[in-house]
Amino acid sequence: MSEEYPDDDDVVADDESVDEGEVLYAESGGAWWVVAIGPVLCLIVLITEIIGGGRLHWPALLVFALVIGGFSLVQVYAARTHVSMMLTERSLRQGAQTILLDEITEVFPENNSPEPQKWESAPALGELSAVPRRRKGVGIKMTNGKLAQAWARDVDHFRSELTQAHQAIELGLGPRKRAPHPDDD
Repeated sequence: MSEEYPDDDDVVADDESVDEGEVLYAESGGAWWVVAIGPVLCLIVLITEIIGGGRLHWPALLVFALVIGGFSLVQVYAARTHVSMMLTERSLRQGAQTILLDEITEVFPENNSPEPQKWESAPALGELSAVPRRRKGVGIKMTNGKLAQAWARDVDHFRSELTQAHQAIELGLGPRKRAPHPDDD
């Protein structure tokens, strides 16, 4: 692998305890309601058969509902695992990979020129081979000199939050202290 790109050594272990601070930006990657689409459509077909009279195909519809629901369940689970992301005041999680913000030396601005920037061909953070569909990349440079792309759906909002969080880390500002909640003892 080229010296410019991050590798698995840049990943923070999940068992490390880090005060991540407040969540600044997050995307779930997939919505659970999608799992219900197939079974609901099968139910509608069953109701139509009941109302219309004639032979009911409930065993076949039940099998279809289970198969479609099962495939949808697997897809949503995979999306929530590999395409979810969360930016906190101290860390950035992209899929299953988490990096600390102090490992980032630069957040590149949006490329408005027709010439591609070097970071645009860098690998995406996370375990995916590229920036996920319907998401756009934000170029970052790591402390080890490697380039990578962080990604999000609302890339402008994400870039703004990432840049501000990175600047706060560079200035040595820790996580904001939240006011205690009245219910906390």
